[in-house]
Amino acid sequence: MAWFSKDIGIDLGTVNVLCYESGEIVLHEPSIVAIQVDEQKIVAVGQEAKEMQGRTPETIEVLRPMRDGVIADYEVTERMLYYFIQKICGPFRLFKPRVMVSVPYGVTSVESRAVHQAALQAGSREAFLIPEPLAAAIGAGLPTSTPTGNMIVDLGGGASEAGIIAVNGIVVANSIRIGGMKLDDAIVAYVRKKYGLVIGEPTAEEAKIRIGAAVPMEEDLTMEVQGRDQVTGLPRTATLTTSELAEAMIEPLNSIIGMIKSVLEKTPPELVSDTIDRGMVVCGGGALLRGIDKLLTKETGVPAYVADNPLACVAIGCGKALENYELLKPNLPRMYS
Repeated sequence: MAWFSKDIGIDLGTVNVLCYESGEIVLHEPSIVAIQVDEQKIVAVGQEAKEMQGRTPETIEVLRPMRDGVIADYEVTERMLYYFIQKICGPFRLFKPRVMVSVPYGVTSVESRAVHQAALQAGSREAFLIPEPLAAAIGAGLPTSTPTGNMIVDLGGGASEAGIIAVNGIVVANSIRIGGMKLDDAIVAYVRKKYGLVIGEPTAEEAKIRIGAAVPMEEDLTMEVQGRDQVTGLPRTATLTTSELAEAMIEPLNSIIGMIKSVLEKTPPELVSDTIDRGMVVCGGGALLRGIDKLLTKETGVPAYVADNPLACVAIGCGKALENYELLKPNLPRMYS
């Protein structure tokens, strides 16, 4: 029966869900659900729900069931996962898939159990969990089975993590519940304070993607944003620059740097020398922020390199971990149904 069943690696993120199956990313959708409030009925999931954000009547609520990398709304997460699994396997599947789902490093047993149960209830035959730093390192193509230290930094939407991986396991790691969404919040707060303009989270995210940078760049890009005047309540525009966004994001970026330094401080000396030689690989959505590699190299003294396909590393790692489950099993969280 297992021959006919699919093996799916799932990066269950705060901002996006990515699924890997048979050597490729088969799904990449926002972790957003639109619900009809009265009947608690799901109206839209993923991209379709994201397009409704900030544009719905009171009868429809658009929400993210994941927060800071963990489940905030169990029932909605389960229904969202069910929808995505059905999308990959088809509605009339005879054989339930096996799934490997990523969880942030250092989550509580209650949080892990919630993810495990949600994956089972969503229609999987077996569900396994893998810590995100390990999945990210495997997905980035690092030689995780060797005794050489491999440093991975995963900058997600809800959480950021760093870890040193060797011999198929995590030697030392840390995580902080600050990610891309906190960078968006910092931009919203900066624009409100400097320009007296209230902008939405999607506008801040768009500005971060289009002109944002972790450090001031030689070319200062500009973007016009529209929002509501804090005093008059009427629509108004303001022009933001790359250097302004770099300034706006200083605080959350410094917190992430502090977390990465704490991992380096706890790393055994032999593995520190490996890390300095080989550098750190950066993945996750935050790896796409201009100049993030320069900032991390400057602040930590360890060369930072952005992974080839930074958004997909965790999902690919989940899928590959499932293919090599017996080898990795001793280093994965034990879950009992």
